[in-house]
Amino acid sequence: MNDNYLENYLQKIEDEGNIELAKSIRKTTESFDEKYLSGYSFASHEIGLLFGNVQSGKTGQMFGIMCQAAMNGFYAFLLLTTDNTVLQQQTLNRVKRDLTDFLVCDETDSGLFIDNQLQKPVVVVLKKNYRVLRLWANVFNTTQFMQGNALFIVDDEADAASLNTMVNKDKQSSINRYISSIKDEGMCSIYLQVTGTPQSLLLQTEESGFKPGFTHYFEPGKTYLGGDFFFPTDGKPQCVTYLTDTKKMTRQVVLRHLAVSAQLLGAGSSVSNCLVHPSVRQNVHEKYAKEVRESIQWCADNLEGDFETELHEVYEHLTPSKTELLEFDTLLSYCKNLILDNEIQVLIMNGKYDVTEDDYKKGCNFIIGGNTLGRGVTFPHLQTIYYTRLAKKPQADTMWQHSRMFGYDRDPGLMMVYIPQELYKHFSDINATNNSIIAQIRKGIHPKIYYPESLKPTRGAVLDDKHVSMLSGGTNYYPSDPDNSTIEEITKQLTGFQDDEPYYKVSLKLIDNILGHIVPSSEFKLSAFKSILEMMLAQNPGEQGILVVRRNRNVAQWTGALLSPNDWQTSNSFPQYVVLTMYQVTGTKGWHGKKLWVPNIKLPNGNVYYDEE
Repeated sequence: MNDNYLENYLQKIEDEGNIELAKSIRKTTESFDEKYLSGYSFASHEIGLLFGNVQSGKTGQMFGIMCQAAMNGFYAFLLLTTDNTVLQQQTLNRVKRDLTDFLVCDETDSGLFIDNQLQKPVVVVLKKNYRVLRLWANVFNTTQFMQGNALFIVDDEADAASLNTMVNKDKQSSINRYISSIKDEGMCSIYLQVTGTPQSLLLQTEESGFKPGFTHYFEPGKTYLGGDFFFPTDGKPQCVTYLTDTKKMTRQVVLRHLAVSAQLLGAGSSVSNCLVHPSVRQNVHEKYAKEVRESIQWCADNLEGDFETELHEVYEHLTPSKTELLEFDTLLSYCKNLILDNEIQVLIMNGKYDVTEDDYKKGCNFIIGGNTLGRGVTFPHLQTIYYTRLAKKPQADTMWQHSRMFGYDRDPGLMMVYIPQELYKHFSDINATNNSIIAQIRKGIHPKIYYPESLKPTRGAVLDDKHVSMLSGGTNYYPSDPDNSTIEEITKQLTGFQDDEPYYKVSLKLIDNILGHIVPSSEFKLSAFKSILEMMLAQNPGEQGILVVRRNRNVAQWTGALLSPNDWQTSNSFPQYVVLTMYQVTGTKGWHGKKLWVPNIKLPNGNVYYDEE
C-alpha cells in the first residue's frame, strides 16, 4: 500500500484543479512538520495553535497536517467540530471524501475504532457535546492499544466551546473536562487548536491546560479577500458604504444586489448571495425581510420607470474583475427576468426557520439572520453585505466570526458592504490587532493582544480573572519599590540624554533595553510592558517612543505619585506614543537609600493591552 498520505491527498486536490491550494497546503505542512512533528518525542502532551484567516481554507491545511502526522507515526486522530449535527456530518463527509487512506469513524463507531487496532490511520469525527465526549473519553482511556500510542487531536474552532466557562467559579465546565480527560490521560498527545479568532486561546493560563505552547500561522491564497481588503489602514475602500438615515438603505441594498446578481448570473455564475445581519432578535429579522420584499415589489411596480433610472446609477459603479461588464440593456433584461419570474429568494436563517446550504447555492438570494450566520457557515459568491448589528458590549472574536464577507470566490470589483461608520471602525481595529498577532507569530513571539477601550477581546467567562490583567493606554505606571540590576549600566545608557531637554524621540528598542535593567516590585508588570514593546517592534522594527530623563530627583517613596506636574504634562502630551520617563532619585526619602533609576511608562492612549500571567 502507498502510505504517502500527504501526496495522495494533494494529488486529489490537484486533480480537482486547485493547484494553488495544493501548493499552500504543502507549504504549511512542510513548515509544520519541520517545527513540531519531526522532532516529537512520543512521550509528552503538546498543545499548539493553527491560526489562519477566517474562511481562508483551514480545513484543507488541517487535513494536510493530519496526513503528515500519519506519516510520522500518529495513527489515532480525533477531529472535534462545533456542537451542531449538520456541521459534524458535513465534516464527517468531507473527511471520508478527502482522506480516503484513513478509516473514518462517526460518533457511534467505537466498535469499528477498537476492531481496527490502529492497523491503518483512523479519524474519529465528534461534535463537542458532553455526552459524546464522555463516551469517547472512556473509549480512549480504557482501550489497551491507546495506552501505548499517541493521540492527535484537531479541535476545529477550538475557541468556541472547548474552554472552561466556569474558570472564575473554580469549577470546570463539562465539555472542557472531557476534552482534558481525552488529551491528558493517555501516554502522549498533540492537541492542535484551529481557529481564525484565537483571542481567548492566547489569554489562557498554563494552569488551564489550554494555552498553546506554539502558534503556527498559514498564509491565505492569492485570491483571498480578507481583512486588509475590506479594512485597510489607509481609509475606507470603494467596496464600503456607510449607512445613513437619509437614504432608503434597504432599497439601495436590493438594487445593488440585483445588479450584481444579473452581472454574475448573466456571465455564467450559478449563484449570487446577499447577507443581511441586523440583530439577534427574530422579530428584527422579520422586519428586514419585509423591507427587502417591499423593495423587490417596488422594483416590480416601477420596472419601466424609476427602477431603470436607479439601476443605471448602480450600474455605473460596477467594476467586475472576473468577468466582462455586461451592456446595461442586457443587465437590465436579466434583472427584469429575475423579478418577473420570481427567481429572487428571501431567506430567514434563525431558530424559527429550517434553511440549509442547498437553499442558497444557486440563483439570487437575500439571507437574513443573526447568530446562525457565524462559525462554520459559508455563503458562496457572497457579494453584498448589509450589516447593522451593533452590540452593547462588542467582542472582537464574535464580531470577526460574523464577518462572512471573507473568502476566495468573491469578485472584488462587485463587493459592497453597507455598514454603520462606528461598526466599520470596530472591524478596522480588530483587523489591526489580527495583523499584530500575525506579525508577532512571524517573529517567533507568543502573541500579545490589544483593543480599543470600547472592544472586549472575547467573552469574560473563559478568562481567569485572577491571571488576566489589563494595562490601559494613557495611564502612567511606575513601580513603588523597584531596584536596578546595575545602576551604573543604566546611568551609562542614559549618559547622552540631558536633564534640561524636555524629551527625546528614540527607538523603542532603546526603551526596551533600559527597562531590561529594572528589577520591578510585584505590582509593576514589567514583563507585560516588555512584551507589549516586543509586539510593537514586531509590527514595525523602527517604532519610535518618547524618552524623558531627569536626575537628582528628591522624590519620597510611597507617596502615590512620581512625576512632577511638568513631566506628567510632557508624558501625556504624546497620546500615540510609548513614553518612558526615567527618574534617578536621591535615595534620601526611601528607595533603600540608593540612587536608583525609577521608570514611569505610559502606553499609547485609547487601547487596553491584555496580558496573561
